[in-house]
Amino acid sequence: MRQEVEEYVRSLGLDAYLVGGAVRDELLGLESKDADFLVPGVDTEQLRAALAPHGRVDDLVVAGRLVGMRLRPSDRDVGALTPAGIEFAPPRAERSTGPGRHDFEIVADPSLSVSDDMRRRDFTVNAMARRLQTGELVDPLGGQADLEARVLRTVSAQSFREDPLRLVRALRFVSQLGFEPDTTLLAQMREQAGGVEFVSGERIGGGLAADGMGELSKLLLGREPAKALRIARDTGVLSQLIPEFGRVDEGLSDHIFAVVQETADAGDDLAVRLATFFHDVGKPVDPDPLGHARVAAEIADKTLLRLRYPTRLARRVVAIVREHPFRVEDLPQTPRDVRRFLAQHGDELAFDLVAHRRADLRAKDKDATPVEELGAALERERANPYRLSDLAIDGSDLIGLGFVPGPGLGHVLETLLAQVVDEPELNTRDELLTRAKGLL
Repeated sequence: MRQEVEEYVRSLGLDAYLVGGAVRDELLGLESKDADFLVPGVDTEQLRAALAPHGRVDDLVVAGRLVGMRLRPSDRDVGALTPAGIEFAPPRAERSTGPGRHDFEIVADPSLSVSDDMRRRDFTVNAMARRLQTGELVDPLGGQADLEARVLRTVSAQSFREDPLRLVRALRFVSQLGFEPDTTLLAQMREQAGGVEFVSGERIGGGLAADGMGELSKLLLGREPAKALRIARDTGVLSQLIPEFGRVDEGLSDHIFAVVQETADAGDDLAVRLATFFHDVGKPVDPDPLGHARVAAEIADKTLLRLRYPTRLARRVVAIVREHPFRVEDLPQTPRDVRRFLAQHGDELAFDLVAHRRADLRAKDKDATPVEELGAALERERANPYRLSDLAIDGSDLIGLGFVPGPGLGHVLETLLAQVVDEPELNTRDELLTRAKGLL
């Protein structure tokens, strides 16, 4: 897809450069959804005028600052490939307007070279550009060599001061791309860890990016989240990001990170990974199994709200955290017990709890076979009724028998469902109507 977009941009007659993450991923041999372009020699209004004949041009605003233009092509084929539009920017400089970390403005400057623009970016591996017309690579800070060495370096000593979100992005690159932070970057992280509190929740968690995910989500979905989380803890970034982790000792945090890593190795989805991240954070407050789960669920709920995660995802995560502390010896054993487990939790939470407990056991080097067997049993029993919608009758049938709409009617349906969960063969219309009459 990106090749087609590049060909289209090349046809616009602009001396455009592919920049940032797209160049990095290209050199790593990875697919990239990014396709951002730098156009030297123009300011913002000149860039707008150059793009206007080719479609709708919108301001591209990040954190309240105009940083470029978004073209929504009039070419239907290209528009279908780029539903969010194509981002273009002129060379820019960041100029101080006062003593504070937010006291700066982004200024488009046609006199700046592509190399100059690269020097204001975050990490050397992102400070590269490829000229579309010639394929020439502009790499003023040795980003390609750092890619080959898998070393992560900041562009300057001010990188984290300029945008504290870069602290979490650095950790994301550790998890996602396997980079090793150099000693200077780690020292900068320790010094600037407090800057995380100034970053909006959307940028960290809920996501302002086109894929709807912020840096923390991408970190957890990476291949090596445990390594990144250990660095976050040791540099102080984690306790700044989630203050409750400040009271979690090293042994407990090592366990938490190991469980998160197991979910990554298993390919579990974001909800399960987030739940494992929070699952034991309540232990310093209440070591009791049910108590720590309740505290951890409250912490997860508060944090996910602050980081602006979608409501449905947050509720799912909180439910996993709240329900996670069941012992292996208490696992359902019979088909009837498995169906009751499904009826109690619903299939989504039931499978989430299995994934969580499997990861927890593996992180402790314990046998996860009983939990895996429960997962297989849940799959088998899903074919049997365990939800109200699975019943052969519904509320309107009960009303036809003379039941009055209201809570009592719902209670009758729940009673019938409990009977059907225990004996699936009862789930016929005639049988359930007969049993319902006996409850009138």
